[in-house]
Amino acid sequence: MKCPSIPNFLGMAALSALSVCLVSAQVKPAPSPSPSPGPGGGAGSGNTGGGFPGTGNSRTPTNSIPGSGQQRQSPFPTFQRPIFLQGKVMLDDGNPPPEPILIERTCGGTARPEGYTDSKGRFSIELGRNSQMYADASTSSPSDMLSTGPNNNPGGGRMITERDLMACELRASLVGYRSDIVQLAGRRTLDNPEVGTIILHRLANVEGYTISATTQMAPKDAKKAYEKGLDQMKKNKLAEAKVSLEKAVEGYPKYAVAWNELGRIHEADNNMEEARKAYAAAIAADSRFVKPYVQLSGIAMREKKWQDAVDTTNTLIKLDPYDFPSAYYYNAIANLNLQNIDAAEKSARECVKLDAGHTIPKANHVLGVVLANKHDYAGAAASMKAYLALVPDGRDGEFVRKQLADVEQSLAAKASDPRPQP
Repeated sequence: MKCPSIPNFLGMAALSALSVCLVSAQVKPAPSPSPSPGPGGGAGSGNTGGGFPGTGNSRTPTNSIPGSGQQRQSPFPTFQRPIFLQGKVMLDDGNPPPEPILIERTCGGTARPEGYTDSKGRFSIELGRNSQMYADASTSSPSDMLSTGPNNNPGGGRMITERDLMACELRASLVGYRSDIVQLAGRRTLDNPEVGTIILHRLANVEGYTISATTQMAPKDAKKAYEKGLDQMKKNKLAEAKVSLEKAVEGYPKYAVAWNELGRIHEADNNMEEARKAYAAAIAADSRFVKPYVQLSGIAMREKKWQDAVDTTNTLIKLDPYDFPSAYYYNAIANLNLQNIDAAEKSARECVKLDAGHTIPKANHVLGVVLANKHDYAGAAASMKAYLALVPDGRDGEFVRKQLADVEQSLAAKASDPRPQP
């Protein structure tokens, strides 16, 4: 559909049309950088192993035959070996996490998921193997890798070399917690794979959790059914998983994490009414458990229920004001559609500030739209240019450039008009 231009943004019909354009840009994980250059290296430092450093050539090295212009194969070919790591994750109170925790490799500020801990907090991973494994904003559980799209392809990554580990570190990822860091620079393929224990430290001023306190009190049979459901979800056996999770919540109605996963299955089946009921049950069981709020805000945005989106994201932001830039993004769009312009600006600015990895570049566009509504044309132009710089070839590039031209025209008219501006 044709999106509205800047001069029409204050009309309700135009705002409704704009929302389709903005919501259609779904929040996605940042794309992994191309293998070359590699982390910490120059051009070609991300070679795939077996080649000459700096060339990015993965073939067996060859030597020139003097005067012949031909190449001959080296009698000493190099072999690339996988790099394995293992260790344990614990909370700062000395207990293992009650749910599987995501293990990430961070290189140059870019995080890549590598695997998950088991029920006892231990992990064993091969670096690079799960580079295509994505997790949503609230994830700390393998069940969050629900296979609903083409990006779910665990095991599809390339092998990591020693050179790739320059400027890299390993950490556990759990919303509301700060992880100890394991430096990977200098690690070699034949080193002892044991990295020790990674401690998760609870952050101050964060009330929400992505692990529910009710999990610890689950009866044995309910916990067994829940874990079976998670395993079935990982295998994309959603019908079987639904049965297992229903058994878990039947045996333990306060099983917040099981209710949340059941809601995700209903959502995958496009049964939004049952999904909302399951998420509401999860919140009733544990009001500080943040994952159902994340899911509910996404449903409200897709259904364009703007007040519901504002209310849900406001609660999520109150529970955890640091770890969910997507909550601010949704909040900004919803408030813009409700013509709460000041609230929309505040949330858009907070999203841009928190999103250091630019996983939600569209937030800059939303901020530009908000500032244009406030007749801050200089600020609107700067924000739209920031978005275009981050996504120069985006599908909506032509639309945003047209908006930018309208803003710059308004800015020029404002500069040439000596009369006081409203």
